[in-house]
Amino acid sequence: MTDDIPKLRLAPPETAQELAHRCEREHRSAALQREANLAQSPAPFRIGSVRFLNAVPLTRGIEDQVLFATPSELAAMLQRAELDAALVSVTEPLLRGCYDILDGVAIASLGEVKSVFLAHRGPIQGPLEVFCDRASLTSVSLLRVLLAERGVNARFKPLPSYDFAALPDYTLLIGDTALDFSLAPHSHQIWDLGAAWHELTGLPFVYAVWALRRGLENAPLRRQLSQARQLGLDTLDSIVRNRAEYDYDFRKDYLGWHIHYHLGADEKRGLGRFAELLRKHGLGPVFEPCYVV
Repeated sequence: MTDDIPKLRLAPPETAQELAHRCEREHRSAALQREANLAQSPAPFRIGSVRFLNAVPLTRGIEDQVLFATPSELAAMLQRAELDAALVSVTEPLLRGCYDILDGVAIASLGEVKSVFLAHRGPIQGPLEVFCDRASLTSVSLLRVLLAERGVNARFKPLPSYDFAALPDYTLLIGDTALDFSLAPHSHQIWDLGAAWHELTGLPFVYAVWALRRGLENAPLRRQLSQARQLGLDTLDSIVRNRAEYDYDFRKDYLGWHIHYHLGADEKRGLGRFAELLRKHGLGPVFEPCYVV
């Protein structure tokens, strides 16, 4: 009778390497399923975002549903009601007061940001003539505030060309163009505006948020954008590994250290301080941000 009882067999123990590979496969499979679910979302909304490397984690899984443009173009499209939501410069909701801000999600930095700076060949003292990246919005206002706090008078003009060899002595650059310039040979010094803001206030700076057209029934859209951000953070290692911009170590340092993607209490305090300084220096009217979950 005892010979008929089946004997239990134990599975061979996994090595640490096999266990790591299995966990990675399961994680990748789950992420792919989440991407597929987001891509099939029925939310009939028009979404815009920037093409910058730092925005990639916030559109994870919904890339095919997003219209990509510069910050200034996205702001104009929101104003014309051509978009229902856009990842825009934070000045857009602050200075217009007609958009809600998706709570919990932002592009921000605590200190050096790497991709928003004044490239300069001389001292930062007035009077200055500053040429600004034509795509920029928040960065221009931030630079105005930082210079005003130093007592520096400046005139701002649009940058006529992105030819690095002919870059003016004082030039504001943002996004991937700023990264390209900083990593190329140049004779300018770099004044990082994220570092300058943190030195002034001790707070994070918020560069971009999801601005939502007010008055829409957009709960599915808010949920979709929050899920895309969470998927982006959960798969950040994969994003860093598989993107082609720059090199792996730079991507890891930039996306994993200099940039962060949460909009919490400290970031809101930073936004509040920015609003105060905009008002102080006559760069308003400035509206209180309205956060929605």
